[in-house]
Amino acid sequence: MTSSWLDEFPARVAELDRAHLRRQRRVVVPEGGARLSIDGQNMLAFCSNDYLGLATHPALVQAACKSAQAYGVGAGASPLVSGHSAANEALERELAAFVGLPRALYFYAGYATNIGIVPALVGAGDAIFSDALNHACLIDGARLSRAKIHRYAHADLDALQRELAQSDAPRKLVISDAVFSMDGDIADIAALVALCERHDALLLLDDAHGFGVLGPQGRGSLAAAGLHGAKASRRVLYMATLGKAAGVAGAFVAGDEALIEWLLQKTRSYIFATAAPALLASALRASLELIEQDEWRRTHLQKLITRLRNGLSAGLKGSHWQLPPSRTAIQPLLIGRNDEALAAMEGLRARGIWVPAIRPPTVAEGTARLRIALSAAHSEADIDLLVEALTALVKQRPQASQQLASPIPC
Repeated sequence: MTSSWLDEFPARVAELDRAHLRRQRRVVVPEGGARLSIDGQNMLAFCSNDYLGLATHPALVQAACKSAQAYGVGAGASPLVSGHSAANEALERELAAFVGLPRALYFYAGYATNIGIVPALVGAGDAIFSDALNHACLIDGARLSRAKIHRYAHADLDALQRELAQSDAPRKLVISDAVFSMDGDIADIAALVALCERHDALLLLDDAHGFGVLGPQGRGSLAAAGLHGAKASRRVLYMATLGKAAGVAGAFVAGDEALIEWLLQKTRSYIFATAAPALLASALRASLELIEQDEWRRTHLQKLITRLRNGLSAGLKGSHWQLPPSRTAIQPLLIGRNDEALAAMEGLRARGIWVPAIRPPTVAEGTARLRIALSAAHSEADIDLLVEALTALVKQRPQASQQLASPIPC
């Protein structure tokens, strides 16, 4: 019988198992607050990007139900055919006003936004300058563009300055996360904008993990950097997802009027995809009101971040497990080896706590970690339970375990 390359897959999957890199999906059901039923087990969860605890808020649910009665549950076509509902139109206006930029464009998914808009902005002969720790959707968008990619070391603005100065490309695009999804640190946005102004570049800022959480009234990382409204630079194209702090789904990009019009005309993942249903847009409009009004959610979240960090600073003493600096809801606990990170995840699971282990290729080799995601839905008692459990795991583990293979990026 003739062999086929398709016969390789069982062995390739087995290799993932040997390297402790096979991922598993879990079946989850919300159980109220920060608790989830995960594969049938009720657990205290620190895995969700629902940073403000809005995903199950009654106001969002009611808005979606009312919209479904008016519009149905599907959009029917792409936004440029018949999928752009009155609810979607109103959401775009409100998003633009919320982030203080002239115009916004609403997409059905965050990944689809970045892989589409980057190739719409630059192409062969142009140049992209990408932070080494950018999210995969920015990286894939850069690759699809066929522009020359300059990858600079994480947060190394001196290296970025040199690369920009040496480039003679007619169009220069700097792409960066605002809050980095696996480390929780924040880009120096003001400095990035200044470099773009100096070198005639455009900055595409992905604020997936800052929108709703950072800045006055949750208006995002750009506002937190003092670049909201009239102070916003035309050098910035602002992108954020709406399935995290906003609690729903989709994403948007906002910026200069002509720039957004160009993206509407040229972004393939917008033109050739069915639009997001109106019920999601309606839920998001309700979410924007709560994000703006409920300052207590951000205040409570910051208290939880401080409580966790203070507790772990004591609990991790004597261990090679490390908690890098982060002022955001993303608190990565770096462990090192893949198998040890999985063992820590299982140790927490046995205690009724769910924190996912993140391994390569999502993070660099030797920096496997627990990605602790905090939410306004958590209580102080929830944080104390997590700290107690992690402290117990640290005390149980062998002290001679292998150290982290590479320095922690901060």
